Amino acid sequence: MKKFDALLISVMCVLMSRWCETSAQTNTPASNRQSVDLTIYNANLALVREERTIDLLKGLNRVVIPDIPATIDGTSLHFSSLTDPAAVKVLEQNYQYDLIHQAKLMEKYVGKEVEFIRTDNESKKDYTVKGKLLATGWQPQPGYNSYAGGAPYYATGQMIAEINGKIEIGPGGRLILPSLPEGLILKPQLEWLVNTTKAGQHKTEISYLANQLTWSCNYVALLSSKDTEIDLTGWVTVTNNSGTTFKNAGLKLVAGDVNLVKEPQAGYALGKSMRMMDEAQAAPQFQQKELFEYKLYSLQRKTDLGNNETKQIELTSAKNVLSKKVFIYDGLSDQWRYWYNNYSYRAQGSFVQESNKKVGVFVTFKNEEKAGLGIALPKGKVRVYKQDDDGKEQFIGEDEIDHTPKDEEIKLYLGNAFDIVGERAQKDFRVVVSGHVVDETFEIKVRNHKSEPIEVFIYEHPWRWNEWDITKSSASWEKVDQSTIKFPIKLKKDEEKTITYTIRYNW
Repeated sequence: MKKFDALLISVMCVLMSRWCETSAQTNTPASNRQSVDLTIYNANLALVREERTIDLLKGLNRVVIPDIPATIDGTSLHFSSLTDPAAVKVLEQNYQYDLIHQAKLMEKYVGKEVEFIRTDNESKKDYTVKGKLLATGWQPQPGYNSYAGGAPYYATGQMIAEINGKIEIGPGGRLILPSLPEGLILKPQLEWLVNTTKAGQHKTEISYLANQLTWSCNYVALLSSKDTEIDLTGWVTVTNNSGTTFKNAGLKLVAGDVNLVKEPQAGYALGKSMRMMDEAQAAPQFQQKELFEYKLYSLQRKTDLGNNETKQIELTSAKNVLSKKVFIYDGLSDQWRYWYNNYSYRAQGSFVQESNKKVGVFVTFKNEEKAGLGIALPKGKVRVYKQDDDGKEQFIGEDEIDHTPKDEEIKLYLGNAFDIVGERAQKDFRVVVSGHVVDETFEIKVRNHKSEPIEVFIYEHPWRWNEWDITKSSASWEKVDQSTIKFPIKLKKDEEKTITYTIRYNW
């Protein structure tokens, strides 16, 4: 019996020691980032990859990961040990974002005893009174979730406290709280419950998605005096409103239409600081590669990206790119474009009589390697300048381009020509077969008041129905697409030209 008792005690000791070994927990803070790489998408999204060192005990550990963006998507987080992947496993993860706020601090002490420090008017000495806090005077704003986790508060009145058996609204004195309540933290952080079979120092990799890390592209163009060449510089603008700073970070940018599941969320605006990079760079700072069906731009050096900071880095630069100035007269009034192919208006001759008189001016060039470009250009705004007769640069217009592959033409609409005027008038409308066929005739005039000859492209849009044919025309024309035809005309100095055409619709 004694042998059995001794054996039982021995077995229980072994089991207890193993249980204690596997259930040991330690609150272990992870080290600061040893390295960080950012891949930012032009869709208000970024992938953050970090390397940190963590000291782990064998068994269960509680690990705190500080300096996490307030905009992290906790469901996207991935963790692995680079030292021994099979030995470390995350059992539970918590994203803690209950940050300190005056209202939150006071909420923790509602119904509890607090202190107020007051000053005696006569002696000018401070003294303390105790009371029970009944109301904070703050209210969470419903339906608004900030990226920092908690809802912002707004004032709903004054603080209320019970002091010496009486209710005081807006009690005088400075409110003193005994201690920082449990659960409130200074910065957002991750806390993991980690189980490891190998004690010691582990080099780990952490990756996650975060919002409010964005980038966009903007271009600055300088047009030559004769409008035949253009200098183009592309700037990447990276904005970090994530709530944390990234030091010495690798930076990659993804351009393309990446599909994301849309979820409604409220945004917020933070202040920005601007840092311009040196324009004089001998080699391109970004290297462009392919990523799936998108374009990946990798910065060939490390950079710092501070919280609430906007940084600009040169993406591409080219000089003396061949360009062309183009005039387009599109006389169809904008109000009718909405009714394209609407059956209700096919036989209404009184419609489309209004016209637009403005002649648009465009600048075109090709995104090709021999011009000094030839990389995929991300979408963005292009601002165009030109030197005046005094050699001073003047702003002449801007337009936005979409993602543009290499060897594609770029066309920028910069405004309307001052000295070129167009007129468009409906001259005839005739029902050929009631309910089936109509003929419509237009007269278009273009006048050139410039001191030089020009070429104008007249664009017309058969809008009444998709079955149409040009039965008569005074000038040659080209079918651009099902809803667009083009008449190229050349005008001398101070010349006016008129073209007429008849279009037949069938349905």
